[in-house]
Order: sequence, then C-alpha cells, then structure tokens
Amino acid sequence: MINTRTWRGAIRSLSLVVGASLAVASHAGSWQQGVSVGGFSNVNIYTPDTSSSIGDGKALLIVLHGCAQPINNYLTANLEDAAEEFGMVVAVPDAVNKAGFSCWSYWQGTKSRSAGDYKNLISLANTLSADSGRNIDPDQVYIAGLSSGASFANTTACLAPDVFAGMGISAGPSIGTSSNGALGPCEQADVTARCNSYAGSYASHFDTQIASIAHGRDDTTVNLCYNEQNANGMAGVYGVSQLPDTNAIAEGSRNADENLWQDGRVSMLWFNNVDHSWSGGEGASGGYISGNGINYARYLGQYFLDNNQRVDRNSGPEISNLSATETSGLLAISGTALDAEGNVASIDITVSNIDTGTPEFVETLSAQASPADGYFSANSSSLEDGLYQIDVVATDNEGAQGDTASVTSRIGPEPPAAAPMLSDIAASVSGQCATVSGTVVDTNQNLQNVVVAFASGNINAEVFGNSFSAEGCDLPGGENTVTITATDSTDLSSQASVSFDIDAGQTGDYNFHINAGHITWGEGYSACYLAFGTSPFTMREVTAGEQCQWVADGESSCAGPLQSCSTGGGGDDEPVDNDIDNDNDGVDDAVDNCPNVANADQQDNDGDGIGNACDSTPDGEVACTEYTASNYNHVTAGRATTSGGYTYALGSGDNLGLYNIFVTTTLAETGADYYEQGNCP
Repeated sequence: MINTRTWRGAIRSLSLVVGASLAVASHAGSWQQGVSVGGFSNVNIYTPDTSSSIGDGKALLIVLHGCAQPINNYLTANLEDAAEEFGMVVAVPDAVNKAGFSCWSYWQGTKSRSAGDYKNLISLANTLSADSGRNIDPDQVYIAGLSSGASFANTTACLAPDVFAGMGISAGPSIGTSSNGALGPCEQADVTARCNSYAGSYASHFDTQIASIAHGRDDTTVNLCYNEQNANGMAGVYGVSQLPDTNAIAEGSRNADENLWQDGRVSMLWFNNVDHSWSGGEGASGGYISGNGINYARYLGQYFLDNNQRVDRNSGPEISNLSATETSGLLAISGTALDAEGNVASIDITVSNIDTGTPEFVETLSAQASPADGYFSANSSSLEDGLYQIDVVATDNEGAQGDTASVTSRIGPEPPAAAPMLSDIAASVSGQCATVSGTVVDTNQNLQNVVVAFASGNINAEVFGNSFSAEGCDLPGGENTVTITATDSTDLSSQASVSFDIDAGQTGDYNFHINAGHITWGEGYSACYLAFGTSPFTMREVTAGEQCQWVADGESSCAGPLQSCSTGGGGDDEPVDNDIDNDNDGVDDAVDNCPNVANADQQDNDGDGIGNACDSTPDGEVACTEYTASNYNHVTAGRATTSGGYTYALGSGDNLGLYNIFVTTTLAETGADYYEQGNCP
C-alpha cells in the first residue's frame, strides 16, 4: 500500500548576500559563523525566532558535515526553513580530530563519551542547552549527519542516549565499520550489539530515543546496503518491529519513500534522485548538498515533532459551557470537562465572595464528569446575598491539571448602581514594553471596558473573568505612570494608576555600538551584522552575575562581552573618562559628571585621564581598569601589539595568543600604557 503525505507549509526562499566573509539570510533568525563553543573552534549556529510547538522552548539539531565538505556548505542547504518552521536551533560544527579527506574519524580512536570529538559533541549539546539566551529544551536535542558525519552522529547518539533524543543518519556506513567499508562492498555490522555496548550504563535511555535513517537512491559512493542495516540495527536497539506500509513523502515535485517501525521509533527514508549528498530541497546548493530531493532537515523537524518520546504531551482537561445559576439561595453550577489524551479524574470548584473586589473564600466543592460527554454539576451551600466568583479546574488520570475556568453570579437582589472596582494593579516591563494587569469587579455585572492609558496611547485591556491585562510598547525611557479606567454600561467609572521605569536602551548601527563599547569586533559584531546589517538597532545592558552584558532587542545572539556594569546604561552614572561621551549627550564625561567644577577636563593632577574633581584615586596612583575583548580589538585599541601572528600586551609583553577576532582575553591596565593579562587585583 502507498500512502501520500504532503508537507505542511511552503518552502521559504533563501537569498544569501556574501561580503566581508559574512552571509545575511532572508529569515527572521540569524546565522552565527565561526563560533567557538563546546570544544569546537568553528561552529555555524542558526537561532530561529520561533519555538517548538511541543515541550518547553526550542529544539536543537546538530548537523555533522561529510568528508571533504566545509561546514559553510550548509549555509545554502535550506536548514533555516526547518529551523524556523519547527523552532529548532541548528548547529553545524567543524570536526576537530579529522581523518582522511577531512572526515569525522568514526573508524578510529576510542569510542567513549570522554574521547575526542565524541566528548566535544556532547559538550556542544549540553553547552547550547544550558544557554538561557537560546531557550533550548533539553528533551528536544537531536544529532544528524552525512556520510562520515552520519556514522559519527550515530555513534555519538549511542554513546549518549541520555543527551540525544533522536538522530538523523544520512548515507552513513554502519557504526564500527572500517574506512574500507565506506567506499567498497557492504561491510556487515551488528549495529544493535555495538550501539548497546557503546551506551553501557546509559542504555536505559534508549527507551525514549528515536532514529531516522536515510539514503539517496542514486548514491554510488557509500553502499546502499547500510540504509536497511542501520534501520534494522536501531530497531533492534529499541525493540520495535517494522510496519507493513510504505509512505510517499511529497514536497512539490520532490519525493521520498518512507518505512516506519512501531510508534514511529525508527524511520527509513529513500531520497529519490539524490546522490551522495545531504538532501536540502528546492534551491539547495553546494558541495555534497543536493537540491533534487526533499528537505531532509524539514523532514527531521516533523519526524522529531511527531515522535519525540521525552516531551510531556499530556495537557490537562478543558472546561467549557461553565454556568452558575441562583436557585433558592444557592448556586447550581454546571459545565463540561473533557480530556484529549485520557479521562477526567476529578473536578474542583472554589466559591468566593467578591463584593469587596477581592475574592474571599467561601467553600470548595467536588464534581465528577460524565464518561459519555463530560457533563458535570454541583450545588453550593446556602449563600448570603452577594456577588460570587466560581473557579473550576479539572485534573486528568495522569495528574495533569487544566486551566481554571471562572464565572460570576449573584445571590439576592441587584445592588444600587456602582462603578467597577479596580484592585491588585501591577506592571511588568520587557524592553520598552510594559504589561499592566489587575482585578476588576463590577457588582452590577455590566462592565463595558477597561482602558489603560500608556504614554504611547490608550489600549483596551483584555478581560478574562475578573482579571484584565493590557500591553503598551514604544514607551519613553524613565519613569512612566499609566492610568487605568474601568467603565460600566451606565458610564459609571473608576480609576487607578501604576508607575514603572523603562530602560530605553541605546540605539544606533553596529559602528555606534562598537564605539560605545557595547560590542567588539571580536564579540558581538558578526551576529549583530548578520541580524541587522547596517540598520540601527537597540541594545540594553543586562546583568550577568557580577558583570553586565549588552544585548540587542529581539536578537539574543547579538550581544557584547561580559564587562563591568555602567550602573544604569547611560546618563550620569556612566564611567567617567576624559574626552569620551559615553551617554551621548554631547558633553564629555569628565565635565558631565562634575557640573559644578569649572574646566573639570583639565583638572587631572595624577595623569590618569580623569578629571580630578571626579577622581577617587589618590594623586600619584592610577586606577586599574579591565578590558575584555578580542586580541584583534586589543591591538586596534592600542592595548597590545602583534608580531609573528601572536599578540603581546603593551607594557608587560604578556603573550595573549593568536592575533584574530575569535580569541578573547582580559587585560588589566595597572599603569599608564601598561597592560597585564588577567584581572585587576
């Protein structure tokens, strides 16, 4: 039987503009190139704006290149499409311990979690997962590869099934085979036994791992036998049986044939019209990158999304049709509770009096949902006259609790007309946006609207039961005060207010931020240029332990080095420095911070470049200042010199290592034009 499955969503087009060794993609996210992370000195990383539709955060897919294949080839392999569609960070590392024709050395060395590039890949996965700025869900970490990269990825996933929830193995020789087996006749391998032996004490994690095995039908380099050998081998590891049907995977005019094993634990894919290449879909190009087949990265995104065994997919029951009606001095409460994955185990009902605007607990009731249609009902005790709020939450058979549903109802006669009551007003700030929330109670139950007056304009708040929320953006820096007005249908209204501070950040192009010290040529520039080009963007100073870091709005990869905090990101709290205007107010800092001292710039008795009136360092001493930047930036700033490809600190002559933008060091200025490697005393 042949089934047909068509991919959801259209392939996004990819246009690359190459200049100054940088590629700018036409996607919402961005590539970072040449990143040093996890034991690798050269990793290309794409971080999408989207998140995975399952789990908590983004997924992570590590892709390993093939032999004689530079990692930059994957910049034109349409990986961005998969990244954006499935909320998946993509990392493409350049192997450190290469063999043969720049291959991943899957046939050499010790196969151990603590050896060579196996160790580096585990470190790469864990380091990226621990990076809060990327928001990666550790239950959605995957590894894939082509050819030698495929075999190395398979081995790594067997060594660390606790780290990798799934794998994508394309045109890879079976694990444990020799280098001769890649280019010659099929080399038989007991993939199941080898994978289990690699895992050792971690083998229990195979219970929740999945594997996609793929091969181009036109591959004349690596024997086609490995596709079935690898698929059957991983099926043996997982203890699952193959299903009978073959599925046709269609992506426009490109297609592939798919076989699945029980519960989607193993997938075997045959790319039609693809040779020994990574199948990148329409528009893909580059060495060992094929545009003739479907986009394998998108296939993996969907396969992992559908079959991940580690993400908790259970959602709590949903309450609908909730009502509460007065009947002889009590409330008759009813509704529907349904659970998509199982059944409703319990329903808890809380009754509160809200005459004062603040809920006052009265009682808790229990109910049971009908197995047939989910209907439930319960009666309150006899209640005094007043306005009541009824909150209902249901729990399923696996202990997952759904969202609370609420309704209000009155016992007794309608009270005199009164304005709505506002309480519990709060504001939360994110960048130049603020969300104002609170409680609104209308004893006459005729609330018409809640309007929040931000400096940038009035916003009609969303009202859920007795709660409201409104977001205002593009707010001015400094203290903001907003007024909240609640109005009923008779035009009676009440007001409340709340104040908060907005950090407007600093806005300019990448040259502005480099000159301001927010980013450096060695740290931040590349990612910022990829994200914004020459357009202005806003950066804000955020705390990072005892230091600070400047981070761009909406693009966490555009960030500068860790450095001393400026205690506010601008204004009179900026560090004082002669002839420098850190807060961009047109006045040199020495004068700006000493407004009551005439000619403060010239009052520098101890020669440290700081106006004496603002200088806390005793005369005759020079304060120590730290600079963390790339060796390239140290040289261009005059803090170091270069000779023979190495960098030397000015004054002390300390060897800082290679002269390039990817090596970052810290220098301590302990005297005039005297720099030492390391931190200040």
